[in-house]
Amino acid sequence: MSHDAGLEELIRQELSTRSGISEKPMFGGLAFLLDGHLLCGARNDGMLVRLGKGNDGWALALDDIELMVMGDRRMNGWVRAGPAAFGDDRLRKRLLDAALAYVLALPPK
Repeated sequence: MSHDAGLEELIRQELSTRSGISEKPMFGGLAFLLDGHLLCGARNDGMLVRLGKGNDGWALALDDIELMVMGDRRMNGWVRAGPAAFGDDRLRKRLLDAALAYVLALPPK
C-alpha cells in the first residue's frame, strides 16, 4: 500500500503540540506513536485509529468508519476512518482525542 501524504500531514498538524509523538512505517502506511504506544496510522485506504476494546462503538455508528481488519483478523478497538470521516476536521479531532485519551491511560513502556 502506498502512503497518503495529505492524511499524514493532517494527522501531524493535529498532533503537532503533543510531545512524545514519533512516526514509523507500519500497517502498509505510516503509524504515529505516543511514547512508544501505537496511536493511529495513515494509509491510502484511510486513517487507522486506536480507541481501545469497548471504546469504539460510538465511532462505528458513524458514516465512513468501520472496524479495522488486517487480513482475516478483526482488530477490535481499532477503527478505519475513510475520507469522508477523516476529512471532517471536527470528527478527525474527536477520533484523535479519543485515541490520545486511551493511549495516555496505558502503562508506560
